[in-house]
Amino acid sequence: MKKFLLALIFCVIILAQSIAFGETIYTVGDTTGDWGMPTPYLHYSRGPGYVRMSLVFDSLIWKSKEGLIGLLAKDWSYDKKDNAYIFTLRDNIKWHDGVPFTSDDVVFTFEYYKKYPYQFSDAGSIVKKAEKIGQNKVKIYLKYSYAPFLTNIAGTIPIIPRHIYKDIQNPMEFTDIKCAIGTGPLRLKTYDKASGLYVFEANRDYYLGEVKIDQLKIVKVNNQIIPSLLIGGQLDAVGITPEMVGILKDKGLNIIKSTYDWNAKLIFNHKRYPFSDVRFRRAIAYAIDRERMVKIALRGNGMIGSPGILSPDNPYYTKDIEQYHQDIEKAKELLSDIKYQKEITIIYAQNFDQFAQLIKEDLNKLGLKIVLKSMEQKSVDALVNSWKFDIAISGHGGLGGDPDILYRIILGRGFNSARYYSNKKLIELLNKQRFTLEENLRKKLVAEIQRIYAEEIPTLTLYYPDSYWCFNNKIELYYVKGGLGSGVPIPLNKLAFVNIRR
Repeated sequence: MKKFLLALIFCVIILAQSIAFGETIYTVGDTTGDWGMPTPYLHYSRGPGYVRMSLVFDSLIWKSKEGLIGLLAKDWSYDKKDNAYIFTLRDNIKWHDGVPFTSDDVVFTFEYYKKYPYQFSDAGSIVKKAEKIGQNKVKIYLKYSYAPFLTNIAGTIPIIPRHIYKDIQNPMEFTDIKCAIGTGPLRLKTYDKASGLYVFEANRDYYLGEVKIDQLKIVKVNNQIIPSLLIGGQLDAVGITPEMVGILKDKGLNIIKSTYDWNAKLIFNHKRYPFSDVRFRRAIAYAIDRERMVKIALRGNGMIGSPGILSPDNPYYTKDIEQYHQDIEKAKELLSDIKYQKEITIIYAQNFDQFAQLIKEDLNKLGLKIVLKSMEQKSVDALVNSWKFDIAISGHGGLGGDPDILYRIILGRGFNSARYYSNKKLIELLNKQRFTLEENLRKKLVAEIQRIYAEEIPTLTLYYPDSYWCFNNKIELYYVKGGLGSGVPIPLNKLAFVNIRR
Protein backbone atom coordinates (compact mmCIF):
# COMPACT_ATOMS: atom_id res chain seq x y z
CA MET A 1 0.00 0.00 0.00
CA LYS A 2 2.85 2.36 0.86
CA LYS A 3 4.48 1.77 -2.53
CA PHE A 4 1.14 2.35 -4.25
CA LEU A 5 0.59 5.68 -2.45
CA LEU A 6 4.10 6.85 -3.29
CA ALA A 7 3.54 5.94 -6.93
CA LEU A 8 0.20 7.77 -6.89
CA ILE A 9 1.78 10.92 -5.41
CA PHE A 10 4.56 10.83 -8.01
CA CYS A 11 2.01 10.47 -10.83
CA VAL A 12 -0.05 13.38 -9.56
CA ILE A 13 3.03 15.64 -9.36
CA ILE A 14 4.24 14.73 -12.84
CA LEU A 15 0.80 14.94 -14.40
CA ALA A 16 0.06 18.25 -12.73
CA GLN A 17 3.18 19.65 -14.34
CA SER A 18 1.77 18.63 -17.71
CA ILE A 19 -0.89 21.33 -17.61
CA ALA A 20 1.38 24.13 -16.43
CA PHE A 21 2.85 27.09 -18.24
CA GLY A 22 0.19 27.17 -20.98
CA GLU A 23 2.08 24.75 -23.18
CA THR A 24 0.48 22.06 -25.30
CA ILE A 25 1.69 18.98 -23.48
CA TYR A 26 0.65 15.49 -24.45
CA THR A 27 0.98 12.89 -21.69
CA VAL A 28 1.17 9.17 -22.32
CA GLY A 29 0.95 6.59 -19.57
CA ASP A 30 3.00 3.42 -19.30
CA THR A 31 2.68 0.78 -16.57
CA THR A 32 6.23 -0.52 -17.01
CA GLY A 33 8.29 2.66 -16.92
CA ASP A 34 11.85 2.41 -18.17
CA TRP A 35 12.49 1.11 -21.71
CA GLY A 36 16.04 2.42 -22.00
CA MET A 37 17.46 5.64 -23.37
CA PRO A 38 15.68 6.45 -26.67
CA THR A 39 18.72 6.04 -28.91
CA PRO A 40 19.53 3.29 -31.43
CA TYR A 41 21.97 1.40 -29.24
CA LEU A 42 20.56 2.10 -25.79
CA HIS A 43 16.82 1.48 -26.06
CA TYR A 44 15.58 -1.79 -24.61
CA SER A 45 15.15 -4.57 -27.17
CA ARG A 46 11.36 -4.53 -27.14
CA GLY A 47 8.75 -2.57 -29.05
CA PRO A 48 8.13 0.25 -26.52
CA GLY A 49 11.86 1.00 -26.49
CA TYR A 50 11.94 1.13 -30.28
CA VAL A 51 8.92 3.45 -30.45
CA ARG A 52 10.44 5.94 -28.02
CA MET A 53 13.64 5.98 -30.08
CA SER A 54 11.64 6.49 -33.31
CA LEU A 55 10.27 9.80 -32.00
CA VAL A 56 13.83 11.17 -32.03
CA PHE A 57 15.43 9.38 -34.99
CA ASP A 58 14.05 9.08 -38.52
CA SER A 59 14.48 6.29 -41.04
CA LEU A 60 14.48 6.68 -44.81
CA ILE A 61 10.79 5.78 -45.03
CA TRP A 62 7.99 5.11 -42.53
CA LYS A 63 4.44 3.79 -42.24
CA SER A 64 1.43 6.11 -42.20
CA LYS A 65 -2.29 5.40 -42.36
CA GLU A 66 -2.04 5.15 -46.13
CA GLY A 67 1.05 2.94 -46.20
CA LEU A 68 4.72 3.72 -46.76
CA ILE A 69 5.67 7.39 -46.81
CA GLY A 70 9.02 9.02 -47.39
CA LEU A 71 10.79 10.53 -44.38
CA LEU A 72 14.43 11.36 -45.01
CA ALA A 73 13.91 10.03 -48.54
CA LYS A 74 11.26 11.69 -50.69
CA ASP A 75 11.17 8.88 -53.25
CA TRP A 76 12.85 5.59 -54.09
CA SER A 77 13.16 3.00 -56.86
CA TYR A 78 14.54 -0.49 -57.35
CA ASP A 79 17.37 -1.25 -59.77
CA LYS A 80 16.77 -4.92 -60.63
CA LYS A 81 20.02 -5.26 -62.58
CA ASP A 82 22.19 -4.23 -59.62
CA ASN A 83 19.78 -5.55 -56.97
CA ALA A 84 19.90 -2.11 -55.39
CA TYR A 85 17.54 0.58 -54.12
CA ILE A 86 18.05 4.22 -55.04
CA PHE A 87 16.79 6.83 -52.56
CA THR A 88 16.40 10.52 -53.34
CA LEU A 89 16.81 12.47 -50.12
CA ARG A 90 14.91 15.56 -49.06
CA ASP A 91 16.58 18.96 -48.99
CA ASN A 92 17.10 21.27 -46.01
CA ILE A 93 17.03 18.68 -43.23
CA LYS A 94 18.99 19.40 -40.06
CA TRP A 95 20.05 17.32 -37.12
CA HIS A 96 18.77 18.52 -33.75
CA ASP A 97 22.08 20.29 -33.12
CA GLY A 98 21.71 22.34 -36.32
CA VAL A 99 24.23 20.42 -38.46
CA PRO A 100 22.89 19.76 -41.99
CA PHE A 101 21.81 16.21 -42.80
CA THR A 102 23.44 14.83 -45.98
CA SER A 103 23.72 11.64 -48.00
CA ASP A 104 27.02 11.03 -46.21
CA ASP A 105 25.05 10.34 -43.04
CA VAL A 106 23.06 7.61 -44.78
CA VAL A 107 26.13 5.92 -46.25
CA PHE A 108 27.88 6.15 -42.88
CA THR A 109 24.87 4.62 -41.06
CA PHE A 110 24.78 1.48 -43.20
CA GLU A 111 28.52 0.99 -42.87
CA TYR A 112 28.37 1.59 -39.11
CA TYR A 113 25.61 -1.01 -38.65
CA LYS A 114 27.80 -3.57 -40.40
CA LYS A 115 30.44 -3.06 -37.74
CA TYR A 116 28.06 -2.51 -34.84
CA PRO A 117 24.77 -4.33 -35.62
CA TYR A 118 21.49 -2.63 -34.77
CA GLN A 119 19.26 -4.84 -32.63
CA PHE A 120 16.02 -4.34 -34.61
CA SER A 121 17.36 -5.09 -38.10
CA ASP A 122 19.55 -7.45 -40.11
CA ALA A 123 20.85 -4.61 -42.26
CA GLY A 124 24.47 -5.54 -41.70
CA SER A 125 24.02 -9.03 -43.12
CA ILE A 126 21.75 -8.03 -46.02
CA VAL A 127 23.23 -4.77 -47.32
CA LYS A 128 26.35 -5.21 -49.46
CA LYS A 129 27.24 -1.53 -49.55
CA ALA A 130 25.78 1.97 -49.66
CA GLU A 131 27.18 4.67 -51.89
CA LYS A 132 26.55 8.31 -52.64
CA ILE A 133 25.62 8.77 -56.30
CA GLY A 134 24.79 12.46 -56.24
CA GLN A 135 24.34 15.39 -53.93
CA ASN A 136 21.07 14.00 -52.63
CA LYS A 137 21.00 10.37 -53.81
CA VAL A 138 22.10 7.14 -52.18
CA LYS A 139 22.26 3.70 -53.77
CA ILE A 140 22.01 0.71 -51.46
CA TYR A 141 23.24 -2.57 -52.90
CA LEU A 142 21.93 -5.82 -51.44
CA LYS A 143 23.84 -9.09 -51.13
CA TYR A 144 20.72 -10.94 -52.32
CA SER A 145 17.07 -10.22 -53.04
CA TYR A 146 15.35 -9.46 -49.76
CA ALA A 147 11.55 -9.35 -49.86
CA PRO A 148 10.90 -7.01 -46.89
CA PHE A 149 13.75 -4.56 -47.52
CA LEU A 150 11.53 -1.47 -47.63
CA THR A 151 9.70 -2.20 -44.38
CA ASN A 152 12.29 -4.09 -42.34
CA ILE A 153 15.40 -2.10 -43.25
CA ALA A 154 14.66 1.20 -45.03
CA GLY A 155 11.54 1.67 -42.90
CA THR A 156 13.03 0.46 -39.63
CA ILE A 157 16.68 1.42 -39.08
CA PRO A 158 17.32 4.86 -37.61
CA ILE A 159 19.77 7.01 -39.58
CA ILE A 160 22.48 8.29 -37.25
CA PRO A 161 24.63 11.46 -37.50
CA ARG A 162 28.08 10.85 -38.92
CA HIS A 163 29.57 13.88 -37.20
CA ILE A 164 28.69 12.40 -33.81
CA TYR A 165 29.13 8.65 -34.23
CA LYS A 166 32.22 8.56 -36.49
CA ASP A 167 34.58 8.48 -33.52
CA ILE A 168 32.45 6.24 -31.31
CA GLN A 169 33.94 2.75 -31.13
CA ASN A 170 31.62 1.33 -28.48
CA PRO A 171 28.10 2.68 -29.08
CA MET A 172 26.64 0.55 -26.27
CA GLU A 173 28.62 2.68 -23.81
CA PHE A 174 28.03 6.02 -25.53
CA THR A 175 25.61 7.64 -23.07
CA ASP A 176 26.41 11.31 -23.60
CA ILE A 177 23.27 13.32 -24.46
CA LYS A 178 24.74 13.75 -27.95
CA CYS A 179 23.82 10.12 -28.65
CA ALA A 180 20.17 11.27 -28.72
CA ILE A 181 20.62 13.83 -31.52
CA GLY A 182 18.42 12.80 -34.43
CA THR A 183 16.31 14.37 -37.16
CA GLY A 184 12.90 13.33 -35.82
CA PRO A 185 9.90 15.48 -34.87
CA LEU A 186 10.80 15.36 -31.17
CA ARG A 187 14.01 16.05 -29.25
CA LEU A 188 14.90 14.30 -26.03
CA LYS A 189 14.84 16.70 -23.08
CA THR A 190 14.69 14.36 -20.09
CA TYR A 191 15.20 10.66 -19.54
CA ASP A 192 15.04 9.34 -15.98
CA LYS A 193 15.71 5.63 -15.77
CA ALA A 194 14.70 5.28 -12.14
CA SER A 195 11.21 6.77 -12.54
CA GLY A 196 10.63 5.78 -16.17
CA LEU A 197 10.01 9.43 -17.12
CA TYR A 198 10.58 10.59 -20.71
CA VAL A 199 10.16 14.20 -21.78
CA PHE A 200 10.40 15.16 -25.46
CA GLU A 201 10.22 18.67 -26.93
CA ALA A 202 8.98 19.64 -30.37
CA ASN A 203 11.53 20.01 -33.15
CA ARG A 204 10.39 23.35 -34.59
CA ASP A 205 12.57 22.85 -37.66
CA TYR A 206 11.05 19.50 -38.58
CA TYR A 207 11.21 19.11 -42.33
CA LEU A 208 7.87 17.32 -42.83
CA GLY A 209 5.75 19.99 -41.19
CA GLU A 210 4.68 21.61 -37.93
CA VAL A 211 4.72 19.51 -34.77
CA LYS A 212 1.28 19.76 -33.15
CA ILE A 213 2.46 19.74 -29.53
CA ASP A 214 5.08 21.56 -27.49
CA GLN A 215 6.01 18.60 -25.38
CA LEU A 216 5.39 14.87 -25.12
CA LYS A 217 5.69 13.17 -21.73
CA ILE A 218 5.68 9.45 -21.10
CA VAL A 219 5.14 8.68 -17.41
CA LYS A 220 4.92 5.51 -15.38
CA VAL A 221 1.43 4.97 -13.96
CA ASN A 222 -0.25 2.36 -11.81
CA ASN A 223 -2.79 0.32 -13.75
CA GLN A 224 -5.43 0.76 -11.04
CA ILE A 225 -5.67 4.54 -11.51
CA ILE A 226 -5.56 4.65 -15.32
CA PRO A 227 -9.34 5.14 -15.79
CA SER A 228 -9.51 8.07 -13.35
CA LEU A 229 -6.46 9.73 -14.94
CA LEU A 230 -7.95 9.42 -18.42
CA ILE A 231 -11.39 10.65 -17.36
CA GLY A 232 -9.84 13.50 -15.38
CA GLY A 233 -7.67 14.57 -18.31
CA GLN A 234 -4.33 14.02 -16.57
CA LEU A 235 -3.51 11.37 -19.17
CA ASP A 236 -4.06 11.83 -22.89
CA ALA A 237 -3.34 8.27 -24.00
CA VAL A 238 -2.41 4.86 -22.58
CA GLY A 239 -2.76 1.15 -23.23
CA ILE A 240 -5.70 -0.27 -21.27
CA THR A 241 -7.05 -3.64 -20.18
CA PRO A 242 -10.21 -5.02 -21.82
CA GLU A 243 -12.13 -4.50 -18.56
CA MET A 244 -11.65 -0.73 -18.89
CA VAL A 245 -13.08 -0.46 -22.41
CA GLY A 246 -16.77 -0.12 -21.52
CA ILE A 247 -16.50 2.59 -18.88
CA LEU A 248 -14.02 4.67 -20.88
CA LYS A 249 -16.06 4.42 -24.05
CA ASP A 250 -19.13 5.59 -22.09
CA LYS A 251 -17.12 8.66 -21.03
CA GLY A 252 -16.63 9.63 -24.68
CA LEU A 253 -12.98 8.58 -24.95
CA ASN A 254 -11.61 6.91 -28.06
CA ILE A 255 -10.79 3.20 -28.02
CA ILE A 256 -8.81 1.35 -30.68
CA LYS A 257 -8.05 -2.38 -30.81
CA SER A 258 -4.96 -3.95 -32.29
CA THR A 259 -4.81 -7.01 -34.50
CA TYR A 260 -3.30 -10.07 -32.84
CA ASP A 261 0.34 -9.08 -33.29
CA TRP A 262 1.51 -9.91 -29.74
CA ASN A 263 1.92 -13.42 -28.36
CA ALA A 264 2.60 -14.98 -24.99
CA LYS A 265 4.63 -18.15 -25.27
CA LEU A 266 6.17 -21.01 -23.36
CA ILE A 267 9.91 -21.13 -24.04
CA PHE A 268 11.79 -24.41 -23.65
CA ASN A 269 15.49 -24.53 -22.93
CA HIS A 270 16.08 -26.97 -25.78
CA LYS A 271 19.81 -26.95 -25.02
CA ARG A 272 19.12 -28.75 -21.74
CA TYR A 273 17.80 -32.29 -21.28
CA PRO A 274 14.96 -33.31 -21.22
CA PHE A 275 13.74 -30.20 -23.08
CA SER A 276 16.14 -31.10 -25.89
CA ASP A 277 13.94 -34.14 -26.59
CA VAL A 278 11.08 -33.14 -28.89
CA ARG A 279 8.86 -35.81 -27.31
CA PHE A 280 9.16 -34.06 -23.97
CA ARG A 281 8.28 -30.68 -25.49
CA ARG A 282 5.27 -32.19 -27.27
CA ALA A 283 4.11 -33.85 -24.05
CA ILE A 284 4.16 -30.48 -22.27
CA ALA A 285 2.20 -28.94 -25.17
CA TYR A 286 -0.46 -31.67 -25.06
CA ALA A 287 -0.80 -31.30 -21.29
CA ILE A 288 -1.62 -27.58 -21.30
CA ASP A 289 -5.24 -26.53 -21.76
CA ARG A 290 -4.77 -23.23 -23.60
CA GLU A 291 -8.50 -22.86 -24.15
CA ARG A 292 -9.05 -22.85 -20.37
CA MET A 293 -6.18 -20.38 -20.04
CA VAL A 294 -7.87 -17.87 -22.36
CA LYS A 295 -11.23 -18.40 -20.68
CA ILE A 296 -10.01 -18.03 -17.08
CA ALA A 297 -6.84 -15.92 -17.04
CA LEU A 298 -7.80 -13.66 -19.96
CA ARG A 299 -11.54 -13.79 -19.12
CA GLY A 300 -12.15 -14.59 -22.76
CA ASN A 301 -10.34 -11.48 -23.97
CA GLY A 302 -7.97 -13.12 -26.40
CA MET A 303 -7.36 -15.95 -28.82
CA ILE A 304 -5.69 -19.35 -28.41
CA GLY A 305 -2.15 -19.35 -29.78
CA SER A 306 -1.05 -21.18 -32.89
CA PRO A 307 1.93 -23.54 -32.47
CA GLY A 308 3.10 -22.12 -35.81
CA ILE A 309 3.47 -18.67 -34.15
CA LEU A 310 1.49 -16.51 -36.62
CA SER A 311 -2.04 -15.58 -35.57
CA PRO A 312 -5.20 -16.42 -37.56
CA ASP A 313 -5.66 -12.79 -38.64
CA ASN A 314 -2.25 -12.78 -40.33
CA PRO A 315 -2.43 -13.16 -44.15
CA TYR A 316 0.39 -15.75 -43.98
CA TYR A 317 -1.26 -17.90 -41.29
CA THR A 318 -1.97 -21.57 -41.95
CA LYS A 319 -4.26 -23.75 -39.85
CA ASP A 320 -2.98 -27.03 -41.34
CA ILE A 321 -0.60 -27.77 -38.48
CA GLU A 322 -0.66 -29.72 -35.23
CA GLN A 323 -2.71 -27.66 -32.76
CA TYR A 324 -1.92 -29.56 -29.54
CA HIS A 325 -5.42 -29.64 -28.08
CA GLN A 326 -5.18 -30.92 -24.53
CA ASP A 327 -4.70 -34.69 -24.41
CA ILE A 328 -3.30 -35.90 -21.08
CA GLU A 329 -3.15 -39.55 -22.12
CA LYS A 330 -1.17 -38.72 -25.23
CA ALA A 331 1.17 -36.58 -23.14
CA LYS A 332 1.76 -39.45 -20.69
CA GLU A 333 2.42 -41.83 -23.58
CA LEU A 334 5.10 -39.48 -24.97
CA LEU A 335 6.76 -39.31 -21.56
CA SER A 336 6.69 -43.08 -20.94
CA ASP A 337 10.04 -43.76 -22.63
CA ILE A 338 11.85 -40.64 -21.41
CA LYS A 339 13.98 -40.44 -18.29
CA TYR A 340 13.44 -36.97 -16.98
CA GLN A 341 13.86 -34.86 -13.88
CA LYS A 342 10.85 -34.72 -11.62
CA GLU A 343 11.24 -31.04 -10.72
CA ILE A 344 10.99 -28.30 -13.35
CA THR A 345 11.27 -24.58 -12.69
CA ILE A 346 9.16 -22.14 -14.69
CA ILE A 347 10.25 -18.49 -14.63
CA TYR A 348 7.99 -15.59 -15.58
CA ALA A 349 7.17 -11.95 -14.92
CA GLN A 350 4.49 -11.18 -12.34
CA ASN A 351 1.83 -10.37 -14.94
CA PHE A 352 1.91 -14.04 -15.99
CA ASP A 353 1.24 -15.34 -12.48
CA GLN A 354 -2.25 -16.72 -13.10
CA PHE A 355 -1.15 -18.32 -16.37
CA ALA A 356 1.74 -19.99 -14.55
CA GLN A 357 -0.60 -21.39 -11.90
CA LEU A 358 -2.86 -22.90 -14.58
CA ILE A 359 0.13 -24.43 -16.38
CA LYS A 360 1.36 -25.91 -13.09
CA GLU A 361 -2.03 -27.51 -12.49
CA ASP A 362 -1.97 -29.11 -15.93
CA LEU A 363 1.62 -30.37 -15.68
CA ASN A 364 0.98 -31.85 -12.24
CA LYS A 365 -1.37 -34.25 -14.01
CA LEU A 366 1.70 -35.72 -15.71
CA GLY A 367 3.38 -36.34 -12.37
CA LEU A 368 5.78 -33.44 -12.86
CA LYS A 369 6.78 -31.32 -9.88
CA ILE A 370 6.66 -27.68 -10.96
CA VAL A 371 8.38 -24.84 -9.14
CA LEU A 372 7.17 -21.35 -10.09
CA LYS A 373 9.48 -18.34 -9.88
CA SER A 374 8.17 -14.83 -10.48
CA MET A 375 10.65 -12.03 -11.20
CA GLU A 376 11.13 -8.79 -13.15
CA GLN A 377 10.68 -9.11 -16.91
CA LYS A 378 14.23 -7.95 -17.55
CA SER A 379 15.49 -10.72 -15.27
CA VAL A 380 13.48 -13.28 -17.23
CA ASP A 381 14.90 -11.91 -20.48
CA ALA A 382 18.45 -12.09 -19.14
CA LEU A 383 18.10 -15.71 -17.99
CA VAL A 384 16.51 -16.76 -21.27
CA ASN A 385 19.22 -14.98 -23.21
CA SER A 386 21.95 -16.85 -21.31
CA TRP A 387 20.10 -20.24 -21.36
CA LYS A 388 19.91 -20.34 -17.55
CA PHE A 389 16.37 -21.68 -17.20
CA ASP A 390 14.17 -24.76 -17.70
CA ILE A 391 10.96 -23.24 -19.02
CA ALA A 392 10.00 -19.57 -19.26
CA ILE A 393 6.78 -17.71 -19.93
CA SER A 394 7.33 -14.54 -21.88
CA GLY A 395 6.00 -12.70 -24.92
CA HIS A 396 6.63 -10.19 -27.65
CA GLY A 397 4.96 -8.38 -30.54
CA GLY A 398 5.96 -7.98 -34.15
CA LEU A 399 3.87 -10.82 -35.55
CA GLY A 400 1.77 -8.53 -37.73
CA GLY A 401 4.72 -7.31 -39.79
CA ASP A 402 6.42 -9.09 -42.65
CA PRO A 403 6.62 -12.87 -42.11
CA ASP A 404 10.39 -12.55 -42.00
CA ILE A 405 9.72 -12.04 -38.29
CA LEU A 406 9.80 -15.86 -38.22
CA TYR A 407 13.46 -15.80 -39.23
CA ARG A 408 14.26 -13.37 -36.45
CA ILE A 409 12.42 -15.23 -33.68
CA ILE A 410 13.53 -18.71 -34.70
CA LEU A 411 17.12 -18.19 -35.89
CA GLY A 412 17.92 -14.68 -34.69
CA ARG A 413 19.80 -13.39 -31.68
CA GLY A 414 18.48 -12.46 -28.27
CA PHE A 415 15.84 -13.52 -25.76
CA ASN A 416 12.90 -13.17 -28.16
CA SER A 417 14.38 -15.80 -30.47
CA ALA A 418 14.13 -19.57 -30.02
CA ARG A 419 17.64 -19.79 -31.49
CA TYR A 420 16.70 -23.21 -32.80
CA TYR A 421 19.12 -24.68 -35.34
CA SER A 422 18.40 -28.42 -35.11
CA ASN A 423 16.18 -28.79 -38.19
CA LYS A 424 18.04 -28.23 -41.48
CA LYS A 425 14.83 -28.11 -43.54
CA LEU A 426 13.42 -25.38 -41.29
CA ILE A 427 16.60 -23.32 -41.64
CA GLU A 428 16.52 -23.75 -45.43
CA LEU A 429 12.90 -22.58 -45.67
CA LEU A 430 13.45 -19.62 -43.34
CA ASN A 431 16.29 -18.42 -45.54
CA LYS A 432 14.47 -19.13 -48.81
CA GLN A 433 11.35 -17.11 -47.92
CA ARG A 434 13.55 -14.04 -47.38
CA PHE A 435 14.73 -14.15 -50.99
CA THR A 436 11.35 -14.97 -52.56
CA LEU A 437 9.64 -11.95 -54.09
CA GLU A 438 6.66 -13.83 -55.60
CA GLU A 439 3.94 -13.64 -52.95
CA ASN A 440 2.06 -16.91 -53.55
CA LEU A 441 5.27 -18.94 -53.51
CA ARG A 442 6.37 -17.13 -50.37
CA LYS A 443 3.06 -17.97 -48.68
CA LYS A 444 3.64 -21.67 -49.39
CA LEU A 445 7.11 -21.46 -47.88
CA VAL A 446 5.83 -19.67 -44.78
CA ALA A 447 3.05 -22.25 -44.37
CA GLU A 448 5.61 -25.06 -44.42
CA ILE A 449 7.74 -23.18 -41.87
CA GLN A 450 4.76 -23.03 -39.53
CA ARG A 451 4.09 -26.76 -39.99
CA ILE A 452 7.66 -27.78 -39.18
CA TYR A 453 7.95 -25.37 -36.28
CA ALA A 454 4.75 -26.75 -34.75
CA GLU A 455 6.23 -30.26 -34.96
CA GLU A 456 9.58 -29.22 -33.45
CA ILE A 457 7.94 -26.86 -30.93
CA PRO A 458 10.97 -25.14 -29.35
CA THR A 459 8.41 -22.62 -28.08
CA LEU A 460 4.64 -22.89 -27.74
CA THR A 461 2.47 -19.83 -28.34
CA LEU A 462 -0.08 -19.81 -25.54
CA TYR A 463 -2.38 -16.99 -26.60
CA TYR A 464 -2.81 -13.64 -28.36
CA PRO A 465 -4.44 -11.09 -26.03
CA ASP A 466 -7.02 -8.50 -26.98
CA SER A 467 -5.01 -5.27 -26.95
CA TYR A 468 -6.53 -1.79 -26.59
CA TRP A 469 -5.40 1.83 -26.40
CA CYS A 470 -7.48 4.71 -25.13
CA PHE A 471 -6.98 8.39 -25.98
CA ASN A 472 -8.79 11.71 -25.92
CA ASN A 473 -9.49 14.10 -28.80
CA LYS A 474 -6.22 16.07 -28.70
CA ILE A 475 -4.41 13.76 -31.14
CA GLU A 476 -5.84 10.94 -33.23
CA LEU A 477 -3.74 7.85 -32.61
CA TYR A 478 -3.82 4.86 -34.93
CA TYR A 479 -2.31 1.48 -35.64
CA VAL A 480 -0.64 0.91 -38.99
CA LYS A 481 -0.82 -2.26 -41.05
CA GLY A 482 2.19 -4.37 -40.22
CA GLY A 483 3.12 -2.36 -37.11
CA LEU A 484 5.70 0.38 -36.71
CA GLY A 485 9.15 -0.34 -38.09
CA SER A 486 9.46 -4.08 -38.61
CA GLY A 487 6.19 -4.78 -36.79
CA VAL A 488 5.71 -3.05 -33.40
CA PRO A 489 1.96 -3.10 -32.52
CA ILE A 490 1.82 0.27 -30.73
CA PRO A 491 -0.22 3.26 -31.99
CA LEU A 492 2.25 5.98 -30.95
CA ASN A 493 3.14 6.80 -34.54
CA LYS A 494 5.27 9.94 -34.66
CA LEU A 495 3.41 11.10 -37.78
CA ALA A 496 0.26 11.50 -35.65
CA PHE A 497 2.01 14.44 -33.96
CA VAL A 498 2.88 16.26 -37.21
CA ASN A 499 0.83 18.44 -39.56
CA ILE A 500 2.43 17.06 -42.69
CA ARG A 501 2.84 19.52 -45.52
CA ARG A 502 1.26 18.24 -48.70
